[in-house]
Amino acid sequence: MSARTAAVRPSPRRAAARVRAQAATAALLLLMTGVTIVFLMPIVWMVSTSLKSNQHVFDLPIQWFPAHPLWSNYPAAYTTVRFTRYFMNSAIVTASVTVLNVLLSALAGYGLAKYRFAGRHVLLVLILATLMLPLEVIMVPLYLTVQRLGWLNSYQGMIVPVAANALGVLMMRQYFLSLPDDLIAAARIDGAGHVSTFLRIGVPLAWPALLTVAILIFQSTWDDFVWPFLIISNTAKATVPLAVQTFQSAETSNFPMLMAVSSIASVPLTVLFFVFQRQIIGGVATTGMRH
Repeated sequence: MSARTAAVRPSPRRAAARVRAQAATAALLLLMTGVTIVFLMPIVWMVSTSLKSNQHVFDLPIQWFPAHPLWSNYPAAYTTVRFTRYFMNSAIVTASVTVLNVLLSALAGYGLAKYRFAGRHVLLVLILATLMLPLEVIMVPLYLTVQRLGWLNSYQGMIVPVAANALGVLMMRQYFLSLPDDLIAAARIDGAGHVSTFLRIGVPLAWPALLTVAILIFQSTWDDFVWPFLIISNTAKATVPLAVQTFQSAETSNFPMLMAVSSIASVPLTVLFFVFQRQIIGGVATTGMRH
C-alpha cells in the first residue's frame, strides 16, 4: 500500500509547478479585476452623478450610490435635448453607413481573396495605406468636395464619405482566405456565376466576419463627432454626439443633467455590446492574419 500511495502522490516538482500555475492565474485575475475597476469607474461616476442634485455633486466623501437618487433627471434631460430627433438622425446615418460598409467590404474582400489578377497585392497595399491617413489629413479636400456637391447639412454628406473602410476590407479578405477554394470551384462547375457564387457560398459562410464588421462600423459611426460637426450646422440634421456637445456648451455647470444626457447617449452602444459580445470576440478571432 505504501508503494502504491507513493506512486499516486505527485512529485515535488509537479506540485511546485501546479502551485506556481495557480499563483500566476490568481495574479492575472487580480490584475484583470483591477483594470476592469479602473475602466468602469468613469462609467459608474457618470451614472452616479446623473442621479444627484447639482449641489451634491462634489460632496465629500464621494457618494457612489446616492441615498436619494433623482431618477427624474433622465426624463428631464431627454425632454430638454429632444433626443427623439437626434436618435432618428443617428439611426439613419449609422444604419446607412453600416450597410454600405458591409456590402463594399464583403465584395472587395471576396475579390482580393478569391480572384487572381495582376496588381492584386498592390491594390491591397494601397487600400491598407489609407489606414495611415487620419481624418485631419484629408479633412480640407473632403470638405471642399462635399461643399461643391451641395451635400452640406445633409444625410448623404455624412454617409457617402465614410461608406468604405479599409479595416473592413482587410477583415473580410482574411476571412474569405480561410474558405476552401474547392467550394468556389464546385459552385462554378455547377454553373453558378460570380455574383451567384458570392451570394450563395461566400456570404452565408462569412456571417461571423460580416457581423463583426457591422458591429465595429456601427460603433465608430454612432460615436463619430468630428465629421458631422464639420458639415452639419442645422440642428434638424444633428446626430446624438452633436446634441450632447450642444447641451454641454449651453449647460456647463449643470453636471447631473449633463451626465444624464451622456448616459442616455451611451445606451445603444451598451446594449449592442452586451447582446453581441460573443459575436464580436468570435468574429475577431476568426479573422486572423493569413497570407
